[in-house]
Amino acid sequence: MPAMNADVLKRQAGEFAANLVESGMIVGLGSGSTAIFATRRIAQRLHSGELAKVHGLPTSLATEAAANELGIPLTTLAQHPRLDITIDGADEVDPDFNLIKGGGGAHLREKIVAQATERLVIVADDSKLVDQLGTTWAIPIEVIPFGWESQAAYLESLGATPRLRMVGDAPFTTDQGNRILDADFGPITDPASLARQLESRAGIVEHGLFIGMTRDVVVAGKSGVRHLRRI
Repeated sequence: MPAMNADVLKRQAGEFAANLVESGMIVGLGSGSTAIFATRRIAQRLHSGELAKVHGLPTSLATEAAANELGIPLTTLAQHPRLDITIDGADEVDPDFNLIKGGGGAHLREKIVAQATERLVIVADDSKLVDQLGTTWAIPIEVIPFGWESQAAYLESLGATPRLRMVGDAPFTTDQGNRILDADFGPITDPASLARQLESRAGIVEHGLFIGMTRDVVVAGKSGVRHLRRI
């Protein structure tokens, strides 16, 4: 898919989802190249007067900076422990709306916000739809720097090929100061079971499997935008 076409699809999905926001809502602002289009559209609606009394809760430092630049009033979970809606992207979406997230390294904050949200809306282009998670994407796993090699060995014992995420010659650092192991398991037959195994391991802060957390997926493709819902 040409890059320009991919950007068009991402914009279409993001803007469609942004139109689900209503005045007075507390909105989780997702991270990544698709979610930013939703954030920009929310800002446009606020500045035009179409929306009022909307506050955003960003899922990353990059999103926080973008929201500040766009003039979206921000809040915190201490001020608003329950959000009305969160609009975020995903790296993979399976038929049950389970997700792999964390390509940008923000999945820890994204999951915290998602768990505090009444309605998680995922925006994506149709290339992100897969029959099984792990088909095209490794699972990003945030680990503390201390003893990260032991977490890599644990992932290998579960059948993964882990790779320390790098930026140039240095390890990638998350907003929390941690590292990320991208664990390639191949197609995953039981993502819920794997999620439980990862959650049981000391040193693993969070993983990029989002299981049973969303019922709305907005997908843009050549035939237009589809709003998929799971009852």
